[in-house]
Amino acid sequence: MGFDIFVLAVLALVIIYLFMAVKIVPQAEQWVIERLGRYHKTLEGGINFIIPVIDQRRSKFVTQEQLIDVPQQSVITRDNVSILIDAVVFIRVNNAKQATYEILDLKIAIAQLAQTTLRSEIGRMELDETLSSRSDLNAALLAALDQASGTWGAKVTRVEVSDIIVPENVQKAMELQLEAERKKRAVEIEANGQKNATITIAEGEKQKAYREAEALERTAEAQRFEKEQLAEGDKKAMELINLAMAENQTAAEFLLAKERIEAFSGIAASDSANKVVVPVETSEMVGSLTALAQILRDSNKAL
Repeated sequence: MGFDIFVLAVLALVIIYLFMAVKIVPQAEQWVIERLGRYHKTLEGGINFIIPVIDQRRSKFVTQEQLIDVPQQSVITRDNVSILIDAVVFIRVNNAKQATYEILDLKIAIAQLAQTTLRSEIGRMELDETLSSRSDLNAALLAALDQASGTWGAKVTRVEVSDIIVPENVQKAMELQLEAERKKRAVEIEANGQKNATITIAEGEKQKAYREAEALERTAEAQRFEKEQLAEGDKKAMELINLAMAENQTAAEFLLAKERIEAFSGIAASDSANKVVVPVETSEMVGSLTALAQILRDSNKAL
């Protein structure tokens, strides 16, 4: 009976020992184990074994990305404007030993560091830069926090400035300035439009005048060519007449008689009631006819 109780007691102690010795660590967690008060090892996710009583868990950390809310604070920009700003920091613990022994409270330390870094960065920026260059501010905060937290066993993955509150009077002044800028841009755009329209109209008038001058020049050139051709034809006609008169003395009389006959025929054919036909001298008419007959005879002989 006593032996059975002893066996059951030993079995219970073994079960309790195994229960205390076997540690199941969840995935995405790290446990820091101390042996007799000194760091011994870091337990990863899965089944792990320790020595009960001698080994004790000092701390545990989640290796998933965590959010740290930076409390809202008042900061002053380079142009002496006081604004309220808050931010959020995302971290990931990658070394539980450093996070345990290098810093007392990791999250509080990063939040405080984020506040001081915000004051420092915004103090170097003007208000307009703070509002318009939020991405640059986030990048500067990320670089500063990541460098400082590297020795704490954590990695700062992202920093986001969540809100920037500007005083009401400053906001009204900014709205007035923005409205003035919009009106200024509208006036500039309208002036540029009028300027471009004036330039376009002037260019069109210039092209029109150029085309008209070019057309006049071409017309004058055509008229000059026409006159040159007519003059050339008259010149050749005169040369032929001179040649004919040199070869035949009656040619001049023939031409004169031809012109008289054509003139007389035109007058006779006119329907005007006021015309008066004056007969030419008989001797001149006969002479003209004689010259004409002589030319016809010469022509027949030549044939």
